[in-house]
Amino acid sequence: MNQYVLFFEQINHVSLPLVGGKGANLGEMTQAGFPVPGGFCVTTDAYKDFIATSPEMGNFFVALATIDPTKLDRLRELSERIRAHLQQLPMPAEIHDAIIQAWMKRGAGHSYAIRSSATAEDLPSASFAGQQDTYLNIKGREDLLLHVRKCWASLFTDRAIAYRAKNGFDHQEVYLSIVIQQMVIPEISGILFTAEPVSGNRTVVSIDASFGLGEALVSGLVSADLYKVKNDTVISKKISQKKVAIYSLTEGGTITKELPPEQQEKQVLTDQQIIALAALGKKIEQHYGNPQDIEFCMANGEFSIVQSRPITTLYPLSDIPQHPLRVLLSFGHVQMATDAMKPLGLSMLRTLFPANFFKEAGGRIFIDITDLFHNKMMRMIFPKLLTNADEAMSRAVKAIVKRPEFLKKYQSINSKPLSAVRKVMRPVMGKAWTNLRSGDSKIGKFQVKNFTQERFEQTRQALARVQGAERIKAVQRQMDSLLPEILDRIIPYVAPGIIAGVLLKKIIGRRFKDTVEFNRLNKSLPGNVTSEMGLELGDLADRLREFPAVQEYLKTAGDQTFYAGFYPVPGGKQFRQAFETFIGKYGMRCPGEIDLTNPRWHEAPTQLVAALFSHIRSLKPGEHRQRFVEGEREAETASRHILNAVSGNYFKTKLITRLIAVFRNMGGLREQHKYLLIMVMGECKKAIMAEATGLVQKGVLAQAEDVYFLSLEELAQLLEGDLRENVSELIARRKEEYRWHQSLKPPRVMTSEGEIVVVPARKGPIPEGTLIGSPVSAGVAEGIARVILKPENAVLNEGEILVAPHTDPGWTPLFQSAIAIITEVGGLMTHGAVVAREYGIPAVAGVDDATTLIKDGQKIRVDGVQGVVEILEPKLIDV
Repeated sequence: MNQYVLFFEQINHVSLPLVGGKGANLGEMTQAGFPVPGGFCVTTDAYKDFIATSPEMGNFFVALATIDPTKLDRLRELSERIRAHLQQLPMPAEIHDAIIQAWMKRGAGHSYAIRSSATAEDLPSASFAGQQDTYLNIKGREDLLLHVRKCWASLFTDRAIAYRAKNGFDHQEVYLSIVIQQMVIPEISGILFTAEPVSGNRTVVSIDASFGLGEALVSGLVSADLYKVKNDTVISKKISQKKVAIYSLTEGGTITKELPPEQQEKQVLTDQQIIALAALGKKIEQHYGNPQDIEFCMANGEFSIVQSRPITTLYPLSDIPQHPLRVLLSFGHVQMATDAMKPLGLSMLRTLFPANFFKEAGGRIFIDITDLFHNKMMRMIFPKLLTNADEAMSRAVKAIVKRPEFLKKYQSINSKPLSAVRKVMRPVMGKAWTNLRSGDSKIGKFQVKNFTQERFEQTRQALARVQGAERIKAVQRQMDSLLPEILDRIIPYVAPGIIAGVLLKKIIGRRFKDTVEFNRLNKSLPGNVTSEMGLELGDLADRLREFPAVQEYLKTAGDQTFYAGFYPVPGGKQFRQAFETFIGKYGMRCPGEIDLTNPRWHEAPTQLVAALFSHIRSLKPGEHRQRFVEGEREAETASRHILNAVSGNYFKTKLITRLIAVFRNMGGLREQHKYLLIMVMGECKKAIMAEATGLVQKGVLAQAEDVYFLSLEELAQLLEGDLRENVSELIARRKEEYRWHQSLKPPRVMTSEGEIVVVPARKGPIPEGTLIGSPVSAGVAEGIARVILKPENAVLNEGEILVAPHTDPGWTPLFQSAIAIITEVGGLMTHGAVVAREYGIPAVAGVDDATTLIKDGQKIRVDGVQGVVEILEPKLIDV
């Protein structure tokens, strides 16, 4: 027999399917002894049995399953029809009697608050806050039953339908319970967040408080007082003007009253009450084990809790103690890969980096940079170095290291945390200095290229010699040893090119009063593996021009039959050979390539098709090679101009000649270490997927890609038969966690307290239609914006401006067609900026929310000198 009513004292967290998130929390807090006004829940069994009496709901659910939540008129019309139907639907007698009996037992003379409690609300990953209706100060039998029915109907408000559709909830699988709670007639109400909801700081309690019922605050009728508490101390107070308040009426219902002038400016809670309330909130947080969004009220000097739900908008913390304060830097923002990563991808990178620096949070990698700041010089230098990666990141780090509480802890020089770094970097920088000053830069370039191939071959052979768990352990060994080898064999040649570029830019800027000559010197750097890849892709596109039938085939080609499909097509054999040659060199690359689990070009070759067609549309045959040669000539001309300008000074001439030689010969190596890493990871992935395929054949895994949701250690244990957990359950749980991580926006910089540190680029107003970023490649261009979130199958036409969240070498195929580039993430030395300068096109990086603020098809202007993007025509242009 179904349970139609449960009192709070009968409810706890396991009751969620019967009483929904809100009801479960109220029961849980009641049983834990928190001050919760008494009440009961009308269960989801009652809702299901009520709905079952309707012959129309089946058709309504079919309509809900197919409705487009962006079509507001249609959504509103369907919502009104469903609610009107439910409000006139008779309530079954068994449900009616159960509600009345519980109401009488609780006290028929009391006033009640009637709130909806859905099974998909107040959950750790989705709050559903305010999606269904709440009714206050309800008195009497008929009013009670009327509002119960209204609550059931409110599951189908247009906002609730849209919210479920957006968050992927099946309308037919979300059920509604109703909370019927004795009303407290409060003098004061408000909302308490046990973590600061905007910054994410877990040590700061934020309290909004106003007079009367909390409905005035929730509905936006009044600006509440805002108090912040940290370590049992009120650290800030904002006393607002509270013009009105909502109060309960004796006969039932509510009334909005204007407050007397002397009360409008009055502090609602005393400091003592603020601290006591914050302490109560922290106890509730401790009970649940996560930060809470709590609704409270106060009557006769006593606080009552009327609701508590998880704060679902906070970015997850890393597994490090909050104290002493640590500073975490987003590795994804540095590497232009901010998407959530699966466990295998994280595990690969964890093997690459030292454990004390590598942290995980929200499916992303963060680097703990705190120990660098024991040294005063590093506190000065490191934020400046970060401008090359991301200016917004640099501003945030600079702000943190200047805070008094941070300096108090880290201002003394402590050699221990930096000793390991010094030990590794001293010989590296010693070699780099020698190569900058006197080494043969041409031979150095050859040595780096040679080592790259040797190290790749070493990995290939090492992984081919073993199988099973031993092969996975070999993967770990190959990754573990890679970083020290890169530091020893590649960075001593990369660093001189970067240093020479920095020095030349300063010297040339002083001499010529601008950076035009340096920008020309920066074009077509030889030996840049990413530029070479772009040129060879252009060659491949030119080869494709020769075969119209192949072009037609590629328009509908699929990954599974990609190569086989060439055979019957005229010219297919010739183009396939050219394509396979390209894939043989660059097939391990792809967008977001730092994440091993992303499909490589050799796994999903159709990723390159759109780029090939964009190249054919945007450039003439051979034009990409011609542009590169022109860039080389411009660089030679710039070199002569620069040297002529200092020809009367022997020492300057000698210095600049050396710097130019180092910059031109070694500057192109700056992506070589990343290329080697991706090559090694590509071989590791082949080995891992071979073992995963074997596990599928044995029936251990459902599909080979399931291995992405295991760490390397877990995969080795699985192959050895030592994995303790049920692998299917583990993978299912990880997939659900990954879906949640995908919905999160990672911060550039966060602290161990959870604070997301953001410092605006400019103070003061910004003109309408203007977006601010960092200038990373000089020039000005006007054109049509093409917003591209993923480069796979993206089309970029001639004269268009690429607007992207970020770019890495996997985006390079699109660069030949772009006349300018805008990215949300990046700095002077990140991939998009480097390639833009080499191609001689303007670029602005670090433009927050560019892919949402700029609409596909708008005419815009990109100023790569000032770091400004202007939206010239808000209307879209059809292209």
